Amino acid sequence: MLAGLQDVTFEFGARTIVRDATWHIQPGERIGLIGYNGTGKSTLLKVLVGEYLPSAGTIERGRGTTIGYLHQDLLSFDTNESILQVALGAFEKILLLEKEIEVLGNRLEKEHEDEALLHEYSDKLHELEMLGGYNIHHQTEEVLQGLGFANNDLQRPYKEFSGGWRMRVLLAKMILQQPDLLLLDEPTNHLDLPSIEWLEKYLLHYKGSVVIVSHDKYFLNRMVTKIVELYQQQLHFYIGNYDFYETEKAMRIELQQRSFENQQEYIKQQERFIERFRAKATKAAAAQSAMKRLDKLDRIEDVSVDRPEIKINFQLDKVPGKIICTLKHVSKSFGNIKIVENTSAEINRGDKIALIGANGKGKSTLLRIVAGTESFTGERIWGHNVEESFYAQHQLEALNVQQTILEEMKNCGSQKTEQELRTLLGCFLFSGDDTDKKIRVLSGGEKARVALAKTMVSKANFLILDEPTNHLDLLSIDLLIEALNRYQGSLIMVSHDRHFISKAANRIWEIENYEIKDFAGGYEEWMEWKERKKAEAAKAGGAAVKQQEKKAPVKEQRPVAPAKAIVKGPIDKELKRALQKQQKNLEQLEEKIAALTRQKTTFEAQLASPDIYSDKNKFLAAESGYQKNGEALAAANKEYEQTFEKLLELEEKNK
Repeated sequence: MLAGLQDVTFEFGARTIVRDATWHIQPGERIGLIGYNGTGKSTLLKVLVGEYLPSAGTIERGRGTTIGYLHQDLLSFDTNESILQVALGAFEKILLLEKEIEVLGNRLEKEHEDEALLHEYSDKLHELEMLGGYNIHHQTEEVLQGLGFANNDLQRPYKEFSGGWRMRVLLAKMILQQPDLLLLDEPTNHLDLPSIEWLEKYLLHYKGSVVIVSHDKYFLNRMVTKIVELYQQQLHFYIGNYDFYETEKAMRIELQQRSFENQQEYIKQQERFIERFRAKATKAAAAQSAMKRLDKLDRIEDVSVDRPEIKINFQLDKVPGKIICTLKHVSKSFGNIKIVENTSAEINRGDKIALIGANGKGKSTLLRIVAGTESFTGERIWGHNVEESFYAQHQLEALNVQQTILEEMKNCGSQKTEQELRTLLGCFLFSGDDTDKKIRVLSGGEKARVALAKTMVSKANFLILDEPTNHLDLLSIDLLIEALNRYQGSLIMVSHDRHFISKAANRIWEIENYEIKDFAGGYEEWMEWKERKKAEAAKAGGAAVKQQEKKAPVKEQRPVAPAKAIVKGPIDKELKRALQKQQKNLEQLEEKIAALTRQKTTFEAQLASPDIYSDKNKFLAAESGYQKNGEALAAANKEYEQTFEKLLELEEKNK
């Protein structure tokens, strides 16, 4: 075990974060820590690293375990050092050794005949080599570039960068330290898509354990193999990614509800018996026994949902024309920095466009051009009956700080009732008395949620959304996706949340070579298309090299046909054997999947039987068996897909 909690209770003031929680983090685990906003996920990480002491229980840590903890509070750190120097701080021991070597080198220039000094200098150089000291600059540059920094940024002072870029530098430093346990609190918040993809690839091969707090479902699905949910002051464990957690949790809730209902029926029967017979002398002893049984009964809790499934409904005042907006020969630059040049595009009624790409490509600038709030050269032609609503961070400044959240919503002209507005605000994490808070006391994230709620409640038929999911939790993001899928209008959005994009967009815009590249399809289709294009380019590059080799002058021609004829036979036989082997593997996997599917049906039948809930051991065995069967089935399906792909590759070679 690297670290963990043992029977920990932690209270923050009058509020309990966890009660009697036990959690052991093992080597090699990739864990997603999830829970609704405000449940205390970040606080729990601080308890794990010892920043907060528990009210009861113990914090455990393996001997020699090193922990790296990336959190939002680190942004208070400031320095004049370059970002390269800040990131190199990960190699503290090596940097100290380099200084020692420099001092010894200076001494040797004056005392070059001192053999003891020469040996010490030689030993230090050997130690530096063993620690990989000659590679740290290259390694640090590679990580910083992976997180989106250009070469000419590396020597710039850290203090010149904004909060998001500073967090990237500190993330780079944390990664380079390679602790046994890496705790990451919202690591993707300040990253663009290419940087998120780079971080994914890096962490998937990370040798230590990783605990991630994130609202990026796509990232969690690809990254983690275990989910720990902080829910109702308890920790709940799921062996799988986020999709597995959602399926398994729904099943657990259903099973708990059935168990609760069965137990309630039993309790009512016993209470009726007690009420009927406790006054009769002949039955009083039996009634007393029934009362004792009820007192000792381990009560099953009712399934309570803290955040009910609420629907956000839109009302459109006007139906726009077929074309929402046309951009013709648009160019935009900031000094020498070019954003777009002579590019054209069109937004049609029903389009839900995701504008994606790396930071610095001008996505938000293009949104402002579409909205008409950014100067440019070229034409922007607005369609008939178009009524837009623009959500961006600067919209926060338009909020009336003297009003309450509810008053601000009432004054935006939606004609919704107070109850409807309160229900809507619940989707954006404002419940109960929260709606009576003044805007002036809200945090930046809370103000952003109010501004987004105002955008969603408008009767606009065209929405322009800049990072709408930044301050939402996983459930709120799903509610927003559902709302946008029901929305009858059109929209264009910038987001780095791939789950959100894949579910809410039906068209992709990418700024490439200063032009808008338009793809008529969703995010998954776009990704597949990009991969195909990459593969085709690589294939074309290989073909070009071969063609070039053919054209290259040959000094001496030798007869090669017989040699080719000799080689061809063995290659075909080998390919044939490989094909047969993969085909056999595929058949075996099909049989395995069929057997596991039959087992799954058996477990489902056991769990659906009311009798199983009267025997706790039987229930736990069935639940454990069902879970293990699910893991085995998922692994077999994945292996089947990989084997099938290999088979296709071999068949392609055999053509």
